[in-house]
Amino acid sequence: MVWFLARKHIRRRALQSTLTVAGVAVGVMVLITALSLTNGFIDELISSTLRATPHITLRSFGLGATPDLPQDAALLAALQQRPEVVAASPFVLTQGLLSRRADRERDIGARTGFVQLFGIAPTHAQVLELDILQETVSPLQEGTGIVLGGSLARSLGVGRGDMLLFVDINQRREFFTVLGTFSVGNELIDSVTAFVALEQLQSFLGAPGMISGVHLRVADPALASTVAQVLSQHFGLFATTWQAIFSTLIEQLNLQRALISVVVFLIVLVAAMGIANILILTVAEKTEEIAILRALGASQRQILSVFTLEALLLGGLGTLLGATLGLGLSLYFKFQPFPLPGDLYFITRLPVELRAWDFIWVCSLSIITSVVAGLAPARRASSLDPAKILR
Repeated sequence: MVWFLARKHIRRRALQSTLTVAGVAVGVMVLITALSLTNGFIDELISSTLRATPHITLRSFGLGATPDLPQDAALLAALQQRPEVVAASPFVLTQGLLSRRADRERDIGARTGFVQLFGIAPTHAQVLELDILQETVSPLQEGTGIVLGGSLARSLGVGRGDMLLFVDINQRREFFTVLGTFSVGNELIDSVTAFVALEQLQSFLGAPGMISGVHLRVADPALASTVAQVLSQHFGLFATTWQAIFSTLIEQLNLQRALISVVVFLIVLVAAMGIANILILTVAEKTEEIAILRALGASQRQILSVFTLEALLLGGLGTLLGATLGLGLSLYFKFQPFPLPGDLYFITRLPVELRAWDFIWVCSLSIITSVVAGLAPARRASSLDPAKILR
């Protein structure tokens, strides 16, 4: 009886039922697609950021402004023997200003920008995934060459072959020739980062044989914090992970994902209200029929089950249809990427990342919301007094 009456009520209001199912389907479809695109964007941004960011940085606990660790080959060998470590390379870090002279021929005035200058060894090309470091390994080590972040290069108005003056906080000066640029799409890196040869920067700082620390690349970036804690305790060095450096960015991305989920879920909530509306109208129209069923022996539980099943069927059909459409739309964008203007975004296509967990919680939440929305009219129907109605 329960199944028969639930289907009969749905068919009787075919147009309203179809629109309600469509409303739930659209909400689920948009939510799944939005989450897939957001996941893809976040993964692409983090992946691009890690191209120019070491997974772990080991430094002395002094954290001084000048290199304070001896360049120890035994330390590097011990780090590289660790199973979690893919590559390790020493570095020297200093800060200062990069300047370019005015160029009357190109009508460009003098420009200056803040820079974090890294002195790196050839092995750094194994720690960072920057093609420009692979291309400039030899010229970077042989002379006074420099590799700049793309945003920093644009702000200075320089290109390959241009000359730059670096001045540190102690007013020491050195000229460098631009060998190339890189861009990862994260302005925290592209706008302030530059690389020169390790020995060149050691000589400039008057600290031959000394380094600021060691940059590491690990097998699984997600486990960088755990690996960093183990290495810090084993080697007695201060460890910093990429998650700590970009903690604010990660929090903002997760917040953005949560806000998108909440906003789009409102569509599902509105569709669920449509289910409640159908059931309220059905209860109002079928009051006498409900009273007759109760008089013939139907229990309150059976009447409650009829209308709850209606809500479940409407919500379930809408959820199934929406999940199918969401999967199809996400796969379409995955295999037929939507192009983005390269001059506005760090990516040239719309990335997509499908996750099974997203489908599970979205579908579960949609069905639960639909059933909850139908409980109030279902309880009202089951609580009707047949004696009053039939009288």
